[in-house]
Order: sequence, then C-alpha cells, then structure tokens
Amino acid sequence: MHGRGRIRESEYLFQLREKQKARRIYGLLEKQFKLIYNKANKQPGVTGENLLRLLELRIDNVVFRAGYASSRNQARQFVRHGHVSVDGERVTIPSYTLKKGQVVSLREKASKMIVVRHNVDTLDRTVPQWLEADVADLKVTVRDLPIREQIDIPVREQLIVELYSK
Repeated sequence: MHGRGRIRESEYLFQLREKQKARRIYGLLEKQFKLIYNKANKQPGVTGENLLRLLELRIDNVVFRAGYASSRNQARQFVRHGHVSVDGERVTIPSYTLKKGQVVSLREKASKMIVVRHNVDTLDRTVPQWLEADVADLKVTVRDLPIREQIDIPVREQLIVELYSK
C-alpha cells in the first residue's frame, strides 16, 4: 500500500545513473571519480572524452585491458601487491596515470604466478588499439592516448559532464 510508487524519470536521474555506471565499471569511489572529473575539466578539449581517457589510462585499467587480470578488481590487487612495474620501476598505486610511450610490465615473480598464467592463456580479450602488447614478455606499451572510438565502455559521458557542471 505504501510501497515505492513509480519513479519519475527525470533528467537528473539519467545523469546520476550514468555516473554511477561509470564509477562501478572502473571501481572508483565518489571522491576519486570527482577528482578525475575535475582534472578532465581543466584539460583542453572535450571534457567527457578527457574523463574517459583519464579513466582508461589508470594503471589498474591498463593491466585489465592487457589481459593479465580477469577483472579490474583483480588488476587493482596486482598493482597494490607490487606485481606491476612501469618503465622498470615498481608501482603500487592503482590510480597511477600512464603517459604515451610508457611500458607496463609484470615483475618476474608475478609473471610466474598461476593466476596470471591462467588469465593470459584463457582470457580471450583483444588488446585495444592504443595499447601495444608483447605477450611473450608480458609487457604492454601505451602507443597512443585513447580516443572515444577506441573506448568500448557503454557510457554516455556527456550526461556525466552535465551532472557535474550544475
């Protein structure tokens, strides 16, 4: 009798759901997401594309995209536990943002782990065009900065920008 009635589908609701969807896909907290949005807003160009580019260039996402981890959470854990290095330096911060030309590799101990070997052998995930993968050495190079057409996340970034620009 007093249960939830129909929900009015407002513009704000669509914007909020889109933002929450993007947050859940990348596994971020609200504060982290807001900081990335602010950074994207300050960059020249389209804010929505900048936002997705910054999200894609996080090291945990690149490890996931390379096929070393079965999920972004697992990729985040690999980074946190020190199994990943960037240009030969160990990185333990999942939010580390990569730049063009940087090389992400698994450390020697990590490349022998059963979980990583299983993921590399069984996951049938194609590496995006903006990454260049070396399967034998378990290295990935950021060839270019990703553009919107290369990001296959089903998110309407314009709604997120509209939500935050209120």
